[in-house]
Amino acid sequence: MSTFKVKAYGAESNTADLQEMNIERRETTSNDVEIEILYCGVCHSDLHTARNDWGGSMYPVVPGHEIVGRVTKIGNDVSKFKVGDLAAVGCLVDSCGHCDSCKHDLEQYCLNGFTGTYNGQDKHIGGHTFGGYSQKVVVDQHFVLSVPENLDLAAVAPLLCAGITTWSPLRHWNVGPNSKVAVVGLGGLGHMAIKLAKGLGAEVTLFSRTPGKTNDAKQLGADHVIISTDDSQMEDVKGKFDIIIDTVPYEHDINPYMQTLSLNGTLVLVGFVGEFQQAEVSTRPMIFQRRSVAGSLIGGIAETQELLDFCGKHNIVSDIELIKMQDINKAYERMLKSDVKYRFVIDMQSL
Repeated sequence: MSTFKVKAYGAESNTADLQEMNIERRETTSNDVEIEILYCGVCHSDLHTARNDWGGSMYPVVPGHEIVGRVTKIGNDVSKFKVGDLAAVGCLVDSCGHCDSCKHDLEQYCLNGFTGTYNGQDKHIGGHTFGGYSQKVVVDQHFVLSVPENLDLAAVAPLLCAGITTWSPLRHWNVGPNSKVAVVGLGGLGHMAIKLAKGLGAEVTLFSRTPGKTNDAKQLGADHVIISTDDSQMEDVKGKFDIIIDTVPYEHDINPYMQTLSLNGTLVLVGFVGEFQQAEVSTRPMIFQRRSVAGSLIGGIAETQELLDFCGKHNIVSDIELIKMQDINKAYERMLKSDVKYRFVIDMQSL
């Protein structure tokens, strides 16, 4: 298969800074869409993969799975897009297409393994996939999304990961106008969970360990803020919430939050990937009130398109800080300190 070179930013090892490099993209096949990347969001997963925090990183790593751009070329069989259209690519660029999950538009749970936008096995030209920290990307039309024209393009980018990661559980657990939703953690995921739950008409509460985030949370749309270290405040919301979206990306004790779930309530983990080593989870609040602890991973293509359309209708986007590609290493260090409100987005014209 013929290829062409594009400029990108990536890491050669887990200890190396990201720097400019050239990578290969495939020429468009009959079902492919070529996209000039205008903006790319910066996700915690980018940093984890670049530094091999989860193991299994393939180098060179070119991160980026919150991609927004314009279509520059299409294959002969492409019907969903035309040259000049706004387009987006999220965390997935391929899946088997025939397992039970894929048949139900749940490609993120592909039983044969989805292909990630970066660090996945490239079925077309071999090697591994490269992400959106680059000039262009070529993706099968099934995995390309339409972007509403009325939205701020840069601020759309984080919807492709932070947005869909919180939207998917909100939809799966049928959040609507009569729902009581709580969010744990006010970062890239947490701020989107608040905006989207509020957009769906729910009563929204933020759990915070400190009072300092109260004003920010309410500006984002939260109705209430509960200080989780205050026993009296936690007692006041005992048995209240239908669903808790837990966005905290590190090991933490979920037991205090379990008591705040209603009968049949569910705490959904979307931020922490790994095992709880320190705190054991008590089954008592689960058994006696039929409460659940669940997990949720990004979303399928149809669900992501539903999210983008919803955001277009309700004018919902992420709160971002726009950076140049050359500042990505500084951004990673700031991200480790939670020094961003609430998502970095790269202006790819700087590349």
